[in-house]
Amino acid sequence: MIASLGVRTLFVKEVRRFLRVPGQTVLSPVITTTLYFLVFGWSVGSRIGPVEGVPYSRYIVPGLVTLGVVSNAFLNTSSSLFMMKMMGTITDLLVSPLSYLEMLAGFVFAGVVRGMMVGIVMWLIAATFTGFHVAHPVLVLLFLLAISTSFAALGLCCAIWADKFEQVNFVPTFVITPLTFLGGVFTPIAMLSGPLRAFTTWNPLFYMVDGVRFGMLGFSDADPRAGFAVIAVIGLVSLTSAFLLLRSGWKLRG
Repeated sequence: MIASLGVRTLFVKEVRRFLRVPGQTVLSPVITTTLYFLVFGWSVGSRIGPVEGVPYSRYIVPGLVTLGVVSNAFLNTSSSLFMMKMMGTITDLLVSPLSYLEMLAGFVFAGVVRGMMVGIVMWLIAATFTGFHVAHPVLVLLFLLAISTSFAALGLCCAIWADKFEQVNFVPTFVITPLTFLGGVFTPIAMLSGPLRAFTTWNPLFYMVDGVRFGMLGFSDADPRAGFAVIAVIGLVSLTSAFLLLRSGWKLRG
């Protein structure tokens, strides 16, 4: 009971933290999604035409939702833990009765909530343009929950490793976003040239985007089971790494 109370307390604290800045948490993704649809969905999409019988504006929705979930789940945990390191309040957490597994759970659950909340808002904005039908809603939910869990844990790893705030922003800016955009968000893999197609098939975020696309639209470039396998491996590695780093106290204890 004490353990569950501790996890719940940390979780509520983290959720309240990001809800205090709704402009950053909700308004920014709304504006970004609307701009993507204006630029890509309507301007570019009118020239590209349907993809697999689906309007291009609807084709890009799964990728944009995945990008929103990944970025916000990662940023929530990475920014929170890094600020605790910089302000010295991480010591209060480390000496609390919480176990390292409970710390991991509290941070990750809050990151999942933020990632899923932003993903749902982005999907609702997109659906007003493209329609609300989802081919496999349960599959979409499972994919996005697994993705947000994996990247929330990766955010903790990044925060523990980082010594400067620029390092925290480095991963989403120069790793996550480029890999997502090169992961089939805007273009089917069949339309890519040889080298770019080869790179995409080795890009783990491609299989995440593709799995969410299968759940939303009912078709994909790769087997959705490959997407589950990729997410399972990344999730296992990221959660295990975050737990071991928390337990080791590396860069956390003065």
